Amino acid sequence: MITIIAATNRSNSNTLKVAKYYQKQLKEKGTDATLFSLEHLPIDVLNTDMYGKRSVEFQKIQDMINDTEKFIFIMPEYNGSYPGVLKVLIDACNFPDSFYDKKAALVGISSGKYGNIRGVDHFTGVCHYIHLNILPLRLHIPNIKTELDTDGNLIKEDTIKFTNEQMDKFIGF
Repeated sequence: MITIIAATNRSNSNTLKVAKYYQKQLKEKGTDATLFSLEHLPIDVLNTDMYGKRSVEFQKIQDMINDTEKFIFIMPEYNGSYPGVLKVLIDACNFPDSFYDKKAALVGISSGKYGNIRGVDHFTGVCHYIHLNILPLRLHIPNIKTELDTDGNLIKEDTIKFTNEQMDKFIGF
C-alpha cells in the first residue's frame, strides 16, 4: 500500500493539490495510493496520542500507517523547514515499527525559489533515524503558485518530467 501524506494542516493548500496530482498520476500509471492530509489529524493529538496514549481517532491513522509499505511526503516550506505538524505525526506513531524498513519519496514545495530544500534535508535526517528508506530522487518544486493550473495540475514541462521520473522510480523502489 502507498500512502501520500499532504504534510500540512492548512486547509485548501497547494500541498494538498500536489498530493492529489501525485495520486491521480499514480492511478494513470496503474498504481493506487491512499491520500492522507494532516488537516485530518485529531485536533487534540498532542494531549491524546503522545507518550503511550492512543485515542480511537488516531488509532485509525496508526492502522493506516502500519498497513502502508511506501509513503510519499509532500512537504511545504514552513520557516525554512518542514511543518511541525508532520513531526507531530511521526512522534505520535508507534516507534520503531510504524516506519521501520519501509520506503518513502520526498517532495518539497515552496512559494519561494528553493522548493523547500532545507526542509527536505531536515526531514531526511528524521527518516534516517526512524529507518525509513528514502528514494534518492528527492524533488523540490519552487514558486508553487506558478506551477499549478486552476484544476491543481502541474503545468511546467520540467516539473512534469521530474515528477513522472520520481513516480516511475518510486513504483519500482
